[in-house]
Amino acid sequence: MTRPGAAARPIRVLLVDDSPASRAAMLEMLEGSCGATVVGVAVDGEEALGEALRLAPDLVFLDLEMPRMDGFTFLRLLMARRPTPVVVVSARSRRTDVFKALELGALDFVAKPEDGALEAIRDALVEKCRLLRCLHVENLAALEAPAAAPRLAHGLVEPAGVVAIGASTGGPQAIQRLLAALPGSLPVALVVAQHMPERFTAAFADRLARTTAFSVQEAREGDVLAAGRVLVAPGGRMLEVVRDRGGTLRAAVLLPEPAVPRQYCPSVDRLFESVARAVGRRACGVVLTGMGQDGRAGTAAIKRAGGVTLAESPETAVVYGMPQAAAEGGAVDELLPLPALARRILRFGRED
Repeated sequence: MTRPGAAARPIRVLLVDDSPASRAAMLEMLEGSCGATVVGVAVDGEEALGEALRLAPDLVFLDLEMPRMDGFTFLRLLMARRPTPVVVVSARSRRTDVFKALELGALDFVAKPEDGALEAIRDALVEKCRLLRCLHVENLAALEAPAAAPRLAHGLVEPAGVVAIGASTGGPQAIQRLLAALPGSLPVALVVAQHMPERFTAAFADRLARTTAFSVQEAREGDVLAAGRVLVAPGGRMLEVVRDRGGTLRAAVLLPEPAVPRQYCPSVDRLFESVARAVGRRACGVVLTGMGQDGRAGTAAIKRAGGVTLAESPETAVVYGMPQAAAEGGAVDELLPLPALARRILRFGRED
């Protein structure tokens, strides 16, 4: 957890960006907001590494494309020498680089607007600062270098059950670790709701497809749920699981309801509730790391339907917010660290 007394003192931020305009805009947005103070700035990774080791900031906002030493090299060296929460501030055009940075140990990312108007990300930057108050810094770690995973030639085989996974901050790393620990022969379909902006979820699905033994894709309307297949909810859309007239399980991709304020999109609750309706006791809901309460109501729906409900324990959760909310709702069967979650999902998939 963050150190005792951290909530009472300012969050010390290091800004790393080679653009003077970007540094000035972020400094103005952060200084004095959410209890943050900018203690240093750097224009490239080499300078940033020296400043990070000298200043020991609580949080680093990092651009990836910089002269002399880029953000990837900086991340590798920083995580080896002094693991520190790092939030990547990246242009949408570089979204594949975002997932490389997350694998190297970055905590999260904020997408820079395509028009360069950084004022639009003020709330997102402030939210990342506030997130630090409940962060389990000891659970930050780089993923092992992803390897090409053996993949079976899956047909559209009716799944024995559906595993629904929900996550927010820290989720991309946790989901990749979880799926990498499972065999592609597992006879279940998997559906994922990860809080993530539009146009990033397709790159996330591609990354999972290259690093796990599953067939993975961003969900499209009408996609069939099949054994060994993972469907990732598109950013800015709701993913639900429905049965068509012939009884086949399919993906329904929906727009958010405009009358519902401040809803998560994609929503873990909406996904879990739909899975409970569609498969009942053959549902397994898994709530991973993240801030907030999304997943609490959905977990209860799966529990009422007779399914299995799991949540990530503080031992591995980077942010023990969503799992805690689900557990405090009284509907979580087991609270487990990531390796044990993989074993429990494997058992669920092989149960008659």
